[in-house]
Amino acid sequence: MQQHSSLATNPPQSASTGAHQLKLAAYFSFFLLLLLSVSAFSATKIAKISDVRIADRATETRVVFDLTSPVKHSVFVLQNPDRVVLDIEQCDANGKLKMSRIGGTLVKELRYAQKTSEKLRVVFDLNSSVSPKSFLLPPSNGKAYRLVIDLTSATGLASVTNTKVATNESVKPKVEPVIAMQDAPASFRDIVVAIDAGHGGKDPGATGRAGTREKDIVLAISKRLKKLIDNEPGMRAFLIRGGDNFVPLRGRIQKASKQNSDIFISIHADAAANRRAKGSSVYVLSQNGATSEAARILAKRENASDKIGGVSLENKDDVLKSVLVDLSQTATIDASIDLAEDILKELGQVGNLLRDKVEQAGFAVLKSPDIPSVLVETAFISNPQEEKRLKTAEHQQKLATAILKGLRRYTKDHAPPNAIMANMQNTTPLTTYKVKRGDTLSGIAIRYHVSLVDLRKVNSLRSDMLRVGQVLTIPATVTASTRKYE
Repeated sequence: MQQHSSLATNPPQSASTGAHQLKLAAYFSFFLLLLLSVSAFSATKIAKISDVRIADRATETRVVFDLTSPVKHSVFVLQNPDRVVLDIEQCDANGKLKMSRIGGTLVKELRYAQKTSEKLRVVFDLNSSVSPKSFLLPPSNGKAYRLVIDLTSATGLASVTNTKVATNESVKPKVEPVIAMQDAPASFRDIVVAIDAGHGGKDPGATGRAGTREKDIVLAISKRLKKLIDNEPGMRAFLIRGGDNFVPLRGRIQKASKQNSDIFISIHADAAANRRAKGSSVYVLSQNGATSEAARILAKRENASDKIGGVSLENKDDVLKSVLVDLSQTATIDASIDLAEDILKELGQVGNLLRDKVEQAGFAVLKSPDIPSVLVETAFISNPQEEKRLKTAEHQQKLATAILKGLRRYTKDHAPPNAIMANMQNTTPLTTYKVKRGDTLSGIAIRYHVSLVDLRKVNSLRSDMLRVGQVLTIPATVTASTRKYE
């Protein structure tokens, strides 16, 4: 940690999590009860579609199915021609899908088939390839259950005014905003993740023997992580720095706060005089660091600008201010430890760990009093072998994926009650695989922990023969803990 000594105000301490976990369990018991109450109403009878609505713009289309009861569903993509297929269990179309107004810039046509009395298949015929997301919203503000399908242009078209489709007709995009659909209440929101690529600009961070600079490596990993998070339903990420620029340590926290971040992840590459030192580690704020930060907050004259856990410190007496800061920081450190443990476990599946437990230190970037914050040391850039791996796109992607998996596990139990993730059911990210030379269908099934029968069914395969370049959809039944990302 010598290369980062300027960031720490006190030495690392070991994390004692028992008491913190008990407190955190109490803090978030309400969230768990909410999730349980939603699952208790799982569909035991046939749901009917009461309405279907669409909002369309150049590169995004949202389709909403109003339902009489909750449903389980899966989504997958087919090509040649481009289609998105939506399977809804225990659902009856109820005659509501025969609508001529379904269609737009991305969606050419909507078709459906009642496969059985209990299973509905909806097919979106597309004008171009898309990346789909889906989630189920519970009843709210007088609205029933809603199944939301978001389709985003895979090519990122900025304008489709002159785009030609199969009919050789010009498609004139509608510029109607998605919010005009009036389906997703403002009370439901994405979980916001602030990704802090360490160092930058005039501060290169540590430098490896081969000349690799920490600031470059961690920015590359951060960008990969952002892309993964943005593909997660109910999550979005932003970069504290998106290029090679310098951001002061306190400024990083302020940026995260201004974006109303729920989580703060700072990414670094470790260094030591001993070039044999290796492995990943994850840090959270120490109690001593929290105490010093509390003193700083309470000493500030402009207390009106300070908010702790959403509560302003303005017009509060000194004792109450102290209590509010202490409660907020305790809960934040508890949550940070949980997040760090989830990320550390996943990093252990990618490479070596420096230590098998979360560490605590006084890093300045971890001192947000109300945003769970962790600092990830991805590997030792001072170790020639780890430096070599850190430079590869493959290893950078593995590290980003490991952090995402830890983040996903954490948010499953810690999502705020007004977050989409706390109010959706059966939501799984879409995964596809491009067949390479030497692949077999059974080998792919084993790799992704899915059954061969399901893999054939989802891809409508009549045999196990594959062709190089063929794109397979991995069944949506894959769980978050076993799903692979390319």
